[in-house]
Amino acid sequence: MGLSLGSIVDALGGELHGDRDRMIEGLATLETAGSGDLSFLSNVRYRNQLAGSQAACVIVDRQMHAAAMLRGACIVSDEPYLYFARLTQLWKRNTQQPSNFLRHPSAVIDPLATVHPSARIGPLCVIEGGAHVGANTELKSRVTVAQGCIIGQRCLLHPGVVIGADGFGFAPHAGGWEKIEQLGAVRIGDDVEIGANTCIDRGALQDTVIEDGVKLDNLIQIGHNVRIGRNTAMAGCAGVAGSATIGANCTIGGGAVVLGHLVLADGVNISAATVVTRSILKAGHYTGIFPIDDNGAWEKNAASVKQLHGLRDRIRVLEAIAKKSTPS
Repeated sequence: MGLSLGSIVDALGGELHGDRDRMIEGLATLETAGSGDLSFLSNVRYRNQLAGSQAACVIVDRQMHAAAMLRGACIVSDEPYLYFARLTQLWKRNTQQPSNFLRHPSAVIDPLATVHPSARIGPLCVIEGGAHVGANTELKSRVTVAQGCIIGQRCLLHPGVVIGADGFGFAPHAGGWEKIEQLGAVRIGDDVEIGANTCIDRGALQDTVIEDGVKLDNLIQIGHNVRIGRNTAMAGCAGVAGSATIGANCTIGGGAVVLGHLVLADGVNISAATVVTRSILKAGHYTGIFPIDDNGAWEKNAASVKQLHGLRDRIRVLEAIAKKSTPS
């Protein structure tokens, strides 16, 4: 089973240079593609892989058109990576059989929950009372949507996602902890995708909010009362502490952490493994990583960093002395 080059171009557009009837059996990278595969080149740094690729056809931009033609068939697109993304969607629709179940028999759905008739609910999912699941949304296996939480339309929640567990709220008392009941919920907008085993906690009083178009990777923790703006994307193992606000169109790298009650403006990009300890009110790319090094060198550098505060004070004293001794 596959698709012809002609049917691909008819569906997605682009400028085909090659045989419309050529059948494509799979999608692959330039390095691994075989004679029946369709591949893509979206970064000029990998142009050296183009000539040697065995792919039946390659998606390229106009700049790489001539080089691709020397190799064989190609599809020219203004945005090859976007074209390839849409191709994967077309491929899945045409080559993979959907599940026969809109609601798997093993799913547990409370009678007081609202699930749109077009939503797909996978094996062992739990949807509690008062929860709402929108149209054309899919919950893969073992997804939990807790009481009162709302999921919008066309969302995709991967296995093990938990929406609406209690936020981490405790008041210290007599050497122990008194639980603060989490009385809010979680509201998720439309076109949101959430990776496997990601957890989004319900709010303490107000709701935790995930706006339209947000993309969350696997194993992400979103604390209570967090708000994440439209079309923001976060990579795996990132964490956002309670009551932080992240703007629209941000990117958060893998393993990065945003501390509680902070604000990130629209268009902020955080590098992987960065710990955000202050609000960032201007769009831009921010990094806070101590570079990896040989352990001995790293320890010496770390020791030097610990002395920077004292060195700064000494420099200020020397500057003050120099200023006083400078003739007016």
